[in-house]
Amino acid sequence: MAKIIFELAEFVELLRRSPEAWRPLVFTNGCFDLIHVGHVRYLESAKALGKTLVVGLNSDRSVQELKGLSRPIIPEDQRAEVMAALKPVDAVIIFPEPTAIKTIEAIAPDIYAKGGDYTVETLPEAPTVNGYGGKISLIQIEVPSSTTKIVQRIKSL
Repeated sequence: MAKIIFELAEFVELLRRSPEAWRPLVFTNGCFDLIHVGHVRYLESAKALGKTLVVGLNSDRSVQELKGLSRPIIPEDQRAEVMAALKPVDAVIIFPEPTAIKTIEAIAPDIYAKGGDYTVETLPEAPTVNGYGGKISLIQIEVPSSTTKIVQRIKSL
């Protein structure tokens, strides 16, 4: 099986050597702690926007910064492996920052996809994408699901 979990510098070099194999490149990012059908449908929709889909995965440390010390539930290496096994995903890059700005600056995706629960105004990555002329695509949420709500439901049982 071809490797699809990359360090950022490694992926940047791969992209530099063969851009035609990757572009138009769609990039999205998130914690993806407990994969649910909302994630799967979102990733399928994101992949349909371009040739390849690269997923930026928040590191354990950055998930804790965003969600609190009780998260993530699943460690980053396992989350990356699950993400890499999903059909729409062509590459996974774990990033340590709370936002994907540095990763986006490095790979300059043609299309930056996020869920329709965001707006361009609420995306911290939007100025970066707009700065190099990339496109932002907000994908409608088909199945309203939330890992946080799933965790809360489990705790209430």
